[in-house]
Amino acid sequence: MKKILFIVAHRLGRSPGQRFRFEQYLSELTQNGFTYEISYLLNEKEDHCFYRKGHYFRKFLILLKSIRIRLNDIKRVKEFDVVFIYREAVMFGSTYFENKMKKKGAKLILDFDDAIWLMDVSEGNKNLRWLKRPSKTAEIIALSDMVFIGNSYLASYAKQFNANVKIVPTTLVTNNLKTKTSFHKPDKICIGWTGSSTTLKHFGTAIPFLKKLNEIYPDRLKFKLISDITFETNDIALDFCRWNKETETDDLLEFDIGIMPLPDDEWSRGKCGFKGLQYMALGIPTVMSPVGVNVEIINDGVNGFLAETEAEWVAILSKLIDSEDLRQQIGLSGKKTLEESYSYNAWKNRYVSYFEEMLTK
Repeated sequence: MKKILFIVAHRLGRSPGQRFRFEQYLSELTQNGFTYEISYLLNEKEDHCFYRKGHYFRKFLILLKSIRIRLNDIKRVKEFDVVFIYREAVMFGSTYFENKMKKKGAKLILDFDDAIWLMDVSEGNKNLRWLKRPSKTAEIIALSDMVFIGNSYLASYAKQFNANVKIVPTTLVTNNLKTKTSFHKPDKICIGWTGSSTTLKHFGTAIPFLKKLNEIYPDRLKFKLISDITFETNDIALDFCRWNKETETDDLLEFDIGIMPLPDDEWSRGKCGFKGLQYMALGIPTVMSPVGVNVEIINDGVNGFLAETEAEWVAILSKLIDSEDLRQQIGLSGKKTLEESYSYNAWKNRYVSYFEEMLTK
């Protein structure tokens, strides 16, 4: 049997990045003769405190546990044909474990879907940013036999250090996925955003144009936020829904319009458009900032819309609010794009072929 060791931070089903970068392909790998083990660092109880402020002693114990887990992984690395690392082996600045695995003869695949060579620390761990060393990303890329990258912007960085770079977009499973069927509500049109606490600051950039729309369409709009924590604002009333894997699809289907605002900075240019892709997969009309891969995903006015300034956001969202037909047209076109270019079915064979390629090296 062909064996893969997945080196990750989180348990199965916990991290959106892991879920949509590799976890959804595990069954396809199994069907093609691969077996696998998942070596993760944070259990559910530890995860609860890791991204919160304080808890420094607990976090120190987690660090020690992480080192112990990875030392054990080094000891058994020769039992596997491929070692797949999602982002990094440990969540601090060392590349010791990646180097040791390589010296043991491991064939390494590195996967990342953000500009992780830049400093970006969760709100709960800002006081521990000194433990991070984003520049280590270049070292891990150079060590790897193959690198999976979420978009062309990230690929241009990775190719400075490794010639064997594969662009693998973040994809979604669309089999048996529900689709938006009602584009008109007699009471209120729902404009929605989904994301984690780490990207909640991006939702904050939407408040000015959402406030303006609320003034233009009094009592006609509802604003829904799906996240792990809420966003505090007095400018608009927010319908907060705590993210839940089991109800995620049904919660998203309450959106009549999905938005993905982003600042035009280096970190955002590395994003893989996942929020927008989620909306599109469900047939929800999508409006995104023209940043990074978003301009590749969206054919403006055909399968979604791109909005940059506050005036553009207000104008485009107004069109969608006013027209049920336009919402349906854009939603269905977006879903078609998703299925053809960003779905599990479109990428599963190619994804498995990259692992097969590793075995021939």
